[in-house]
Amino acid sequence: MGVTALLVFVGFGAVVISLFRWQIVRGEELSAAALDQSLHSTTLTAMRGTIYDATGTRILAKSASVWTVVLEPVYIYDKESKRRLISSGLAKILDMDEEEIYEKAGQKGSYFTYLKRRVESDVKDEITAFLDENDIDSGVRLITDYKRYYPYGTVASTVLGFTGSDGQGLGGLELQYDNELKGTAGRMISAKNALSTDMPFEYEQLIGAQNGYDLVLTIDETVQSTLEKYLEQGIEQYKVTNGAVAIMMNVNNGEILGLAVKGDYDPNDPFTVYDEEQRKAISLLPEAQQDQAYSDALNKQWRNKAVSDTYYPGSVYKMCVGAMGLEEGVLPENYSFTCTGNMAVEGVTGGIDCWKHAGHGTESFHDGLCNSCNPFFIRVGQLLGPSTFAKYREAFGFTEQTGIDLPGESWSIYHSEEDLGPAELATESFGQNFSITPVQMITACAAVANGGYLVTPHVVNRIVDENGNIVKKMDTGYRRQVISGKTSEAISQILYDNAASGTANGGYVMGYRVCGKTGTSEKIAKWNEDRSKPMEYIASYCGFAPVEDPEYALLVFFDEPQGKENGGLTGGNAVAGPIFSAMMEELLPYLGVEAQYTDEEYEALDLTAPSVVGLTLAEAWKQLDELGVSYSVIGDESEDSILVTEQIPKTGEKVPRGGKVVLYTNGFSEEETLVEVPDFIGMDLANASYTALLSGVQVSANGAGATAGGSANIQSIAPGTKVKQGTVIVITFVEDIQTDTFVYLD
Repeated sequence: MGVTALLVFVGFGAVVISLFRWQIVRGEELSAAALDQSLHSTTLTAMRGTIYDATGTRILAKSASVWTVVLEPVYIYDKESKRRLISSGLAKILDMDEEEIYEKAGQKGSYFTYLKRRVESDVKDEITAFLDENDIDSGVRLITDYKRYYPYGTVASTVLGFTGSDGQGLGGLELQYDNELKGTAGRMISAKNALSTDMPFEYEQLIGAQNGYDLVLTIDETVQSTLEKYLEQGIEQYKVTNGAVAIMMNVNNGEILGLAVKGDYDPNDPFTVYDEEQRKAISLLPEAQQDQAYSDALNKQWRNKAVSDTYYPGSVYKMCVGAMGLEEGVLPENYSFTCTGNMAVEGVTGGIDCWKHAGHGTESFHDGLCNSCNPFFIRVGQLLGPSTFAKYREAFGFTEQTGIDLPGESWSIYHSEEDLGPAELATESFGQNFSITPVQMITACAAVANGGYLVTPHVVNRIVDENGNIVKKMDTGYRRQVISGKTSEAISQILYDNAASGTANGGYVMGYRVCGKTGTSEKIAKWNEDRSKPMEYIASYCGFAPVEDPEYALLVFFDEPQGKENGGLTGGNAVAGPIFSAMMEELLPYLGVEAQYTDEEYEALDLTAPSVVGLTLAEAWKQLDELGVSYSVIGDESEDSILVTEQIPKTGEKVPRGGKVVLYTNGFSEEETLVEVPDFIGMDLANASYTALLSGVQVSANGAGATAGGSANIQSIAPGTKVKQGTVIVITFVEDIQTDTFVYLD
């Protein structure tokens, strides 16, 4: 009995101790392990929010359903025939190696193994059909996922950015607003038995994913596409080697309607170098250098030049310096200055030249700004002094980031107040030897235009949920007032005169009271690195409209136009001005700005082609006679009752005064109606009109240079293009004046 009692005591004592150890000491640890063994958790991807343009209807970025193919080896690892059948079938559908799939399917005890991510609907349908045909109901799973699409391709690519393989934002708005767009992933938790297979569905728990918020931008797709179209035209026309920028902003609230950067890329395929010539150049490099060159090319095409790069603003900056001088009262109404073509400046050997080497003579402030006279603005800087100049430079926002809601905004580079010696103050006074971003310049221009208020530029208007409820509305308030309304009005009026008949007449737009200022800045730092090479320039044009109540500002910027390849033109008026004009002419009517023509402009205004398709020739002739437009017929014109089947120009398009409408009837071949567009570049209006007449096309003249003896600078249809007889070619004429440049040697 004693021995029995001892055995019972020792045995039950051991059990009690063991129970204490497992239940109390390690109870929490083992409970968690048991839960982990019996539950399987699958992540459910949230749908990324949609990005809309300013209309709220055009989708710039969206997520669409794709599928992830997953293997469940636990169901098939020990079933040789099934494992081989699945491996063989999926290899053909997914274009994968069969043995690779076979190995993944043989992972004993594995419940979830990724096979291929983001397959499209057609591939998913093939997999489903394969599984059905072979009665496979386990071992392969298709999980819903999402893939990012950009319906407009390259449009606004540097603004939108792109996403990575896991759906995370990697650039542009996709990165800036990643937290708002990505949503919250969900989870599906299911029970497993001892064999690691699913328990019945009643054991499942679903925690649904919360989809991301949508963005409604200030960017208007029509504005954006128009800016990009003309930038591409300018790059081709002026052989620009280092990209271009155009920014259009609402001056009153900072909303950016378009922000175009060229070169760019396709966010649907962001890891491919978009420029074909650059791809070829990389392929010709030694293999050891290709990876780095490829990486550099990708980073360059992703970079938003308008926000992340700085440049010398050049004479565009004079609108701000002029505003400083008026606001401080150092430029009274009767102030005058005599430009001799050179300005002596302490610390600069030989002084600083004006772009007009003979000098402008005695000029008022109005004339000094319209002449873009460097010595005049050096004098304004001297009158202001370093302290006041630095105060306004800061007030205009040139010493701080703008706060634009895009990643990678750069800081400006400038001389501190203490370092603003005579030479530094002189050169900064006309926009050289300090660097700002294009978005800083357009923001300062908006302050000049809107009564003196500094706005915060932004590209997102509001954040909304999937039901359209506003989650957040962006602040459009003013940051501060920089200059008075009186100064703003005075500068605006001078800039209007400048665009109409001054050194900025390349940006003139008939009927739309545009204010403008050119800029031609020298890339001194690059030139100083190797003075054996010619100076490179940045040609820009910045302006706004309409003068009496400014609404929209536009900055156009070409980096390194190759003057030697386009008739020697590198200046802002000759290079950026016509592109600015073409953009404004197309966009201001779209944005609802009403044209107000002078009597002279109205007399030169093009007519609008009426609708005569479907009428008889007699009816069409009568209508065109009443409009005062001539006509010609291609095809059968044997009877007045023959119907018009087509007209060029088409209904609603421009017809030059004194021009004609070509009427097409039956009985002609398509080939005989086509003519080749001549190269009008460099011609004056008279020669362009005569050449057009001989070629069977018509000319519509645009730009102040049309009546001032200027030459054709931009044509709406490229030379050599085949068009129908009677087609109207819009040509922008500009005076061949190279302004704003100077030579400054350290």
